[in-house]
Amino acid sequence: MKENMAPYEKLLLQNKAWAKEQNAEDPGFFKRLSAQQSPKFLWIGCSDSRVPADKITGTDPGEIFVHRNIANMVVNTDINLLSVLQYAVEVLKVEHVIVCGHYGCGGIKAAMGQTHLGIINHWLKNIKDVYRYHREEIDGLPSEDDRVNRLIELNVQEQVFNLAKTSIVQAAWKSDQRPHLHGWVYGLSDGLIKPVFEMEAGTHIDPLYEYDNL
Repeated sequence: MKENMAPYEKLLLQNKAWAKEQNAEDPGFFKRLSAQQSPKFLWIGCSDSRVPADKITGTDPGEIFVHRNIANMVVNTDINLLSVLQYAVEVLKVEHVIVCGHYGCGGIKAAMGQTHLGIINHWLKNIKDVYRYHREEIDGLPSEDDRVNRLIELNVQEQVFNLAKTSIVQAAWKSDQRPHLHGWVYGLSDGLIKPVFEMEAGTHIDPLYEYDNL
């Protein structure tokens, strides 16, 4: 590796090394991968660089369809997220949708404060709403870390509920009894994933959010 290499050049060299290693281990790997993708999972995770879906689950390319944003949100006006969800559910026929947050999330911490942060304020308002729904429970906890971590868990739960409110998920529940919805939180300090909430396909939700003409 040459001296004074730019950081992006290192990435390109590592890519070449990885591709060479994959071909050596499995000569048909890239041919199969390019022919189709049939993941069983959609992962909705945080953009934090410390939480790569494939690394922490030990999965290979092609196994998980991934969408990431600040604080792993499912926002009903986010066309990007909804497009990914529709493609994953209706075309790829995923069996599971996972919302995975992580302890120590900066987006969650920021949403609990009152500092003006620019354009991200609009995004954080969605997390502030979750805090407001659960303020009594959260504020009753003894330390700031406890409060942040509990909001991280509750935020994951609310985002799973938001998935269930979509017509995309409800239509798939009625026709195919899938996908199952999962809320997980990843621990940066120990590398372990903690399941915090689950919704089986077809779970009853408040009729206010149900579509009866799907």
